Amino acid sequence: MSAADFEGINLPCNIGAEKSVLGCVFADNSRKGVLSEVIGSLRAEHFYVELHASIYGVMSRLYLAGSRLDTLVILNECIKEGIFENEEEAASRAKEFLDAAPSYSAITAYAKIVIEKYMLRSLILAANDIIKSASSETDGADKALDLAEHKIYDIRAGEEDRSLTHISGIVFERIKDLTELAKESARNNGKPVLKGFETGFSEVDKKLFGLNASDLLILAARPGMGKTSFAMNIAVNVSKKYRDRTVCVFSLEMSKEQLVARMISSEALLSSESMKTGIISNDKWSSITEAADVLSQLPIYIDDTPVCSVTSVKSKLRRIKGLGLVVIDYLQLMTSVNDYHGNRVAEISEITRDLKVLAKELNVPVIVLSQLARGAEKREDKRPLLSDLRDSGSIEQDADIVMFLYRDSYYDPTNPNRELCECNIAKNRHGETGVAKIGWKGEYTKFVNVEFKQA
Repeated sequence: MSAADFEGINLPCNIGAEKSVLGCVFADNSRKGVLSEVIGSLRAEHFYVELHASIYGVMSRLYLAGSRLDTLVILNECIKEGIFENEEEAASRAKEFLDAAPSYSAITAYAKIVIEKYMLRSLILAANDIIKSASSETDGADKALDLAEHKIYDIRAGEEDRSLTHISGIVFERIKDLTELAKESARNNGKPVLKGFETGFSEVDKKLFGLNASDLLILAARPGMGKTSFAMNIAVNVSKKYRDRTVCVFSLEMSKEQLVARMISSEALLSSESMKTGIISNDKWSSITEAADVLSQLPIYIDDTPVCSVTSVKSKLRRIKGLGLVVIDYLQLMTSVNDYHGNRVAEISEITRDLKVLAKELNVPVIVLSQLARGAEKREDKRPLLSDLRDSGSIEQDADIVMFLYRDSYYDPTNPNRELCECNIAKNRHGETGVAKIGWKGEYTKFVNVEFKQA
């Protein structure tokens, strides 16, 4: 940020704390040392003074390269990059920073002050953008509200700066993540470790590497294949394994009561017929009670508003703490805040783009169910294709992953593999495509992991 006042407002900053952070690193003179305590949270853009940001950027890059963070090494690199003109200026500045850091062990406290002042400056800038948007003659109230929520959410999430970022910090974060992943794999006897949320279906997880943050996943199938049941099974599986993360389900077609009834049926292995008729054997009640107890404690929230837009969904999700997974059932029932005068293809295109942006902004996987066109019904092989996605080619374009459910026994009741379901990963931006086989217990609306022997 500029050192100049912002429209007459003194932007918050603490120059002394910024100097102290740099002085701590200069005083440490080690390979990793004190910088390792703050580099995960403190970024160059957090500094108010551009000179300080540039020097910290050099320190971060040397740290990543494994170089010794010696005063002479840092200053020499600063001179190479044109931050200082000569050795005299560099030495003078280094002394200034060293004098500002009486104890390099206090670097965490100094860094916390720098970050706090940065967030306050970000809040002022965000407020200015909100005022401009609300005052605009062209922006509607929905857009202004969305911008306001987006700005405040990003600041609270610590992701308020979306400007150009030097690659060094990004590389460091990725290497750190990879190192942790390698350690986990070693602890797991060399077996692969899924970075994303496990769906509970091993064959699916092998291909997807779990449900990963910021991914838009499209789950599509013809009616009757069980896509809602599959999505709800995943939601329950994720919430069981990751109790500290919240799963949010938006059901535009079914009511909350209907969805929960399906969950109880799957969890208690109670037939759909029993759920509808109330004819339940005495020995089943213990399973029902246990299922109800388990489900009631899961971090799952359900919204059954029949008509909603991506903007309204996003507004609700921003209020959720510890958001982990979003499920939307289904795409074709969503609406846009803009009027496309009946051009459904254009409207769906906007919705899918906005859904991808939502997944990226909230940094969570978003599973969106979708209908398929009837074209597959006319083919001899009725397995869905990407071209069958209904209403818009943008669905395939915007999605990171596209999955199709298909059960051959739906069309051929005499098929010996009646409980076999194919989950065809037709598009996978991060890995391989192919078919994952899972089991289908239709009477319980439940998918399971099962090894099949072809009849």
